[in-house]
Amino acid sequence: MEDKVSLSFFGLGYVGLTTAACFASKGFKVVCFDVDESKVEAVNGGRIPFFEPKLEELLKYSVERGLLKATKDYREAVLDSSITFVTVGTPAKDDGSIDLTYVRDASRMVGESLRFKDRWHLIVVKSTVVPETTENLVCETVEEFSGKIVGKDFGLCMNPEFLREGNAVEDTFKPDRIIIGEIDKRSGDVLEELYRRFYENSMPPVIRTTPVNAELIKYANNAFLAMKVSFINMVANLCQKLPGSDVEVIAEGIGLDKRIGQLFLKAGIGWGGSCWPKDLKALYNFSIKNGVELPLVEATLKVNETQAYKIIELAKEHAGELKGKRVSVLGLAFKPETDDMRYAVSIKVINRLIEEGAKVIAYDPRAVENARKIFGEKIEYARNVEECLKDSECALILTEWSEFKKLVPEDFIRLMKVPAVSDGRRIYDPQKFSKKLRFNAIGLGERRYYNPAVAVNAIIEEGESILLVKWDIEQFI
Repeated sequence: MEDKVSLSFFGLGYVGLTTAACFASKGFKVVCFDVDESKVEAVNGGRIPFFEPKLEELLKYSVERGLLKATKDYREAVLDSSITFVTVGTPAKDDGSIDLTYVRDASRMVGESLRFKDRWHLIVVKSTVVPETTENLVCETVEEFSGKIVGKDFGLCMNPEFLREGNAVEDTFKPDRIIIGEIDKRSGDVLEELYRRFYENSMPPVIRTTPVNAELIKYANNAFLAMKVSFINMVANLCQKLPGSDVEVIAEGIGLDKRIGQLFLKAGIGWGGSCWPKDLKALYNFSIKNGVELPLVEATLKVNETQAYKIIELAKEHAGELKGKRVSVLGLAFKPETDDMRYAVSIKVINRLIEEGAKVIAYDPRAVENARKIFGEKIEYARNVEECLKDSECALILTEWSEFKKLVPEDFIRLMKVPAVSDGRRIYDPQKFSKKLRFNAIGLGERRYYNPAVAVNAIIEEGESILLVKWDIEQFI
């Protein structure tokens, strides 16, 4: 690899801009291409076109030092770099398959640009694409429009990303592993060396494999994580029918098994976002087209499809018919620390509330403006928690923002007309809340709590034996 390696990124979304800014902050020269002029202007001004913690600081630092710039000239981006990362979106089609239009367009643009370049160039696909896309669509398109041959005139790798929105910067700097799907050894060597320079003494484990394996690793990874969440949600639905049961305790009990682990065993109202819904449907669609059924993936999707509506059932336990009732919705983004509303569970819930005739008022620390684009004037939008809860007859927790976790029962009692809370993300202690107001939660059976840490003694004589039994009578509700 040359001493002064420069990078180009096609696509200024979460993955592209985050990765670009992180590389630039470590001293790499970076140029970003996007067809959206507003994004290009924002980036060149040191502003990010979406919310992501810590990213704007990195971007400003890099732009001010001349390490990163954005352009609408794709040829400039390729000719001014030695490695190009393809980070464009792969949106879902109506049938569940992914739309590769942007990947095809990016491949064409890179190919056209390489016609004017004599030196070897590495192309790295980071976009999530179904197996065989890198070796077929990307490779063939670049060869067609460049007139060059892969493995000779340019290199090609598939390098999937595993960034979590809200933690994207940290995940870039501290990944669990690097997956390199290489078309040939030279391509893999160059990409691995780039990462060694980037990570210096903290290089994560590297798996070098074929492009098709790298593509499938990404899909299998997301499918497995989603499956864990859908599994514990399935258990949660059973718990709600069993008096005294609590899915939080079940999750802790099985999660301590090292073979299972506690991560992603958090019950709630389902998962959304830009990745899991799209990726699982794409994997399932791709497999069916190849004559293979994936019943676990199908079941994972099926459980999640209806999980959001469980909180509507909980709300009706409090309020009965929702028509005409003022319902507070706390949380709009699909997860905390992002403003992303793509496939957010809140969309399903709010649409159902509207159908039921409820008067919805919603608040989110970051996603209100994106919510306006979806719901328009169909709902009210609060400026803060207090305004959202004021005179409400039921409150639904849809996103586990830290701001909401700090609320105590007295806050709801003080502000609401009818203090009733349905916890869709299990952020509140059922014992504390249910003693002071109407409270129910996903995965929580009929309220029957016993806390062995606080007990009174009872002496029971049994034959010649005396048993000391501890009961916390006050904890039974």
